[in-house]
Amino acid sequence: KAGLLAALAAGRGAALLAAEKQPHRARLVTRTLAGNPGPVQVVTADSTRPPWRQGVFDRVLVDAPCSGLGALRRRPEARWRRRPDDIKGFAPLQRALLREALGSVRVGGVVCYATCSPHLAETRVVVDDVLREDRAGAEWIDARPLLPGVPALGEGPDVQLWPHLHGTDAMYLAVLRRTS
Repeated sequence: KAGLLAALAAGRGAALLAAEKQPHRARLVTRTLAGNPGPVQVVTADSTRPPWRQGVFDRVLVDAPCSGLGALRRRPEARWRRRPDDIKGFAPLQRALLREALGSVRVGGVVCYATCSPHLAETRVVVDDVLREDRAGAEWIDARPLLPGVPALGEGPDVQLWPHLHGTDAMYLAVLRRTS
């Protein structure tokens, strides 16, 4: 994802900052971005306590850690490693990441929250909970127009992709704009 975003950013004269909590993952992203024509930086950081100032980004992608239940088509053995409590364990982290992402974008900035899970507790419930908080200062944007030509995107404003309908993992996407 960082490689694609870096290429898109370079084409628009924008810079990309990728943050990974684990050093080995940050090194993998750094290797992926090697040779990218645009300005890119990879940092090892906990995005629930970001080292950057608030309100400095135009756009943030939260590729949230999740149960991975949406990737069972490609990784069927994962079903034996998951337990119901796993989903509960991810929710506080997902909410914290989304809250900090909203604080990291400028007013008018956009946050995309994505998971590879179809489970409501990792998708819509996380977004609903964060938006209900008094300090959220954000609005939900209809994500469906961002995927032109993709059929059966539902009623919105978020998007849930399905293996049997879209030929992908069961990925989820919500797009939020910071309003205050």
